[in-house]
Amino acid sequence: MSRPARRPARFLACLVAATALATPALAHRLWMLPSATVLSGGDQWVTVDAAVSNDLFYFEHQPLRLDGLVATGPDGEPVPVENQSRGRYRSTFDVHLTKPGTYRFGVSTNALFGSYKVDGEPKRFRAMNGQAPAIPETATEVRLTQAQNRLETFVTSGKPSDAVLRTTGKGLELVPTTHPNSLNADEEARFALTLDGQPAANVEVEIVPGGNRYRQKLGDMSVRTDAEGRFTVKWPAAGMYWLSAEVTDDKATMPNAKRRASYTTTLEVLPP
Repeated sequence: MSRPARRPARFLACLVAATALATPALAHRLWMLPSATVLSGGDQWVTVDAAVSNDLFYFEHQPLRLDGLVATGPDGEPVPVENQSRGRYRSTFDVHLTKPGTYRFGVSTNALFGSYKVDGEPKRFRAMNGQAPAIPETATEVRLTQAQNRLETFVTSGKPSDAVLRTTGKGLELVPTTHPNSLNADEEARFALTLDGQPAANVEVEIVPGGNRYRQKLGDMSVRTDAEGRFTVKWPAAGMYWLSAEVTDDKATMPNAKRRASYTTTLEVLPP
């Protein structure tokens, strides 16, 4: 598989912060990778790596920005994130799992980015999480895109629980029928996608197994949601998987903008 050409660092940093691109053949992938997704229970710790890379789950491009990172405990309440750091190729953080059940670690962004021209000269801008962009009144050819992006992963200590699986009704979200920490190879897992709390119909979902630097082929799969936003995945083998979907529409919450909403998660599939 040919790797995409590297982009200028400053441009890519802006793009990464604004939107989690979902087409693996064309863009770097954003991901979080926990040191374990299923633990026996009791007093436990988990370390999470977060990065942007060509090859899944390898540190070879740049760290993921953790602005807006939230760790949610089994009771649905936030839990402390400890030892957060950002290195040259990856970011990391630790979470102390003091309660039994399922935890969610997530980063979400709501950005406005785009371009315009002043006296014929092209300009680019971005504004994060509700900030108003400074666009001159004399600007022409203004193009705006609102990016609502959600990146998350799940870890269970002891028996799985469901509180962290509740949706917010904002943007693109995953609704698991099969618990995300109860996945096994050669078995079907059932999920659904919602957009602003409603079924996200006819959305393409991309699934890519990790370890692609050691394969000649990417090994990706593609499924599409039905009229109720539901989709099924049969895992071909055990391992870590990257799952991502994206929707583009005209339902931006910001005036005169198109919307691009994305959802990305890392899932572990265990042996049968």
